[in-house]
Amino acid sequence: MNAAIRGVVRIANSKFQVLGFRRGWEGLITNTFTQLTPRSVSGVLQQGGTILHTSRCPEFKRREGLRKAAGTLESNHVYGLVVIGGNGSFKGALELSKHTDTMIVGIPASIDNDVFGTEETIGFDTAANTAVAEIDKIRDTAVSHERLFMIEVMGRERGFLALEIGLTVGAEIILVPEVKYPKEKLFETIRQNKAKGKKSGLIVAAEGIGDTRRLAQHIQRNTKAEVRLSIIGYAQRGGNPTARSRLLASLFANRAVELLLDEEGNRVVGLQDGRIESLDLQTSCATEKPLDPDLLRLANTLSV
Repeated sequence: MNAAIRGVVRIANSKFQVLGFRRGWEGLITNTFTQLTPRSVSGVLQQGGTILHTSRCPEFKRREGLRKAAGTLESNHVYGLVVIGGNGSFKGALELSKHTDTMIVGIPASIDNDVFGTEETIGFDTAANTAVAEIDKIRDTAVSHERLFMIEVMGRERGFLALEIGLTVGAEIILVPEVKYPKEKLFETIRQNKAKGKKSGLIVAAEGIGDTRRLAQHIQRNTKAEVRLSIIGYAQRGGNPTARSRLLASLFANRAVELLLDEEGNRVVGLQDGRIESLDLQTSCATEKPLDPDLLRLANTLSV
């Protein structure tokens, strides 16, 4: 997100005065902001997280909160609002657009990579690489102790992160919320792997599949395999952004400012077929991004 903030500020600086609202929607409701200049965003490109901070804001979900936010935009003569976030942020932006004439442009930034209209979101590559680095170390332990490790990664509702991580660490099994994996089939796969001579293994599971602690216990009870559970957790959200995430942030920021200069509001910037494009905000919010079944099939093929 910091790379995107930096990009917007430096690209827009020659045409606009740029304000950064603190803690997301909360800053809009409380009229809490700071002026951003090219110098104020120096040195943030390599920092994880966001210098403006973020928070959940229940008040923004109510009509009165939306009206306060719209009033803040009007009182500060805000010409265009750039919203950097995921599906939740964009749905909030769509509701806000019904109360204001300020043009709104969304920049997709989410480790879940579930925003419709972009093949990749800012932060996804960083989160995937962070998890891969941790799981590579766990693989060493799994091999040394001849154990089966289940690694829970983030993804409450979608499995894009778990799928990419599982494929790139060579997991024998990948569990995602979108695809049902019957327990008996899971047990049988583990038994077959053991019969093939596999003395260790990795299962990568998105947190949204359910209680991984209980599942690990069921696996151990039904397959006699020694199973250990590792929950990577919030480490995936931090760390220095990868070159890929920084590049996307800069490209998305450039397109967002271009849209505002062209007076095109209620749009979401995205990567489509290798090009930086945009689509309607409402379409992005209303459409579910599909998980690629070919990647799951490839992962299964490679796990023999």
